[in-house]
Parts: sequence; structure tokens; C-alpha cells
Amino acid sequence: MNLLITLLAMHTPQRVKRWALVDLFDVTAAAFESDVPPLAGLSPDECLLQYALFTQHHTESLIRNGQDLDYVQHRLYQGARELGAIQHTRFRIHTVRDVMAMGRVLYRVLGIDFRGDAQGEIVIKHCYFSRFYTSQSCQIMSAMDRGLFDGLMGGGQLQFSARITDGQATCQARLRRREDAG
Repeated sequence: MNLLITLLAMHTPQRVKRWALVDLFDVTAAAFESDVPPLAGLSPDECLLQYALFTQHHTESLIRNGQDLDYVQHRLYQGARELGAIQHTRFRIHTVRDVMAMGRVLYRVLGIDFRGDAQGEIVIKHCYFSRFYTSQSCQIMSAMDRGLFDGLMGGGQLQFSARITDGQATCQARLRRREDAG
């Protein structure tokens, strides 16, 4: 496995966590055509809470007002795909195992217990956001997951088969190379 990812998996500095959350906020706010709320002086945990509340508010507003969800999901996907592509290059990700290891590091920052194997099978036993999101909000925001893993893999397709927000015990998904997804 990639040494840099292994080191981050062992210890992710608070500064790195905060940078990751600020980057995520920037991409998400742009997709929602909104400003990023003030984050100065907030810890990574406080930024995470603000992100959950921010995305909860915006997704519920979109649903309530009958706005074009496909448009927003496309923007979320593209922004997250760019973030994933940056990590793909920065950490020299080459294998599905590397993708899964980086996914575990990134999702740990988000309070998500992410487990993925070399065959592309993913199980999430706990998700921080499941207490904030409805099923429909989760579906909107999962465009970020799909985009991130597309970028991390350099052409991947993520498909969920179960979600905690739909009343399931875990989230389950499968990641495949785009050309294998058919």
C-alpha cells in the first residue's frame, strides 16, 4: 500500500483535517451557489458540525422548494470529482486498495466508519451525517461520494445498494472502474 496514505491512516494531523473540511466546504458551497459560512477559529469537529448543518439546510431547502436536484447533484459530483482527482495525483493512487485506504482516511475526517476492500466492496457501519440527513438529502449528497471516488480512482463508478438513512443497518456500495461498470 502507498506509504503516504499509510502514514495518514496512522495519524491525520488536525491541520490536515481542517484543510480537508475547508476544501469540502468550498466545493459544496459552490455547488449550492452559496457562500461558505465563517469558519475562522473553528476546530475540525466544529467545522464538521457546521458542514452537516449547512448541507442539511441546503438539501432540505432544495427539496422543499422543488428545485432542480439533478443540476445540484451534477455540480456536487463535479466538485468532489476534482477533489478526488487532486488526491489521486498528490498521493499517486494506482490500485483499488490505495483508493480504499485513502477513502478510509478522508471519511474518518468526516466521522464515517468506512471499510472498503480490494474488490471494491464498501461497508459503512456508522455515518456522522445520518443523524442530520433524510433519505432524500442523503441521496443528493451522495453525489459527492460518487464524484470523490471517480476522481480518486481516475475513472470509477460508485453505486450504493443500501443506506443507513433508508433504515438499513449499514450503507453498502460497490466501486468499479468506469470501463468495468458497463
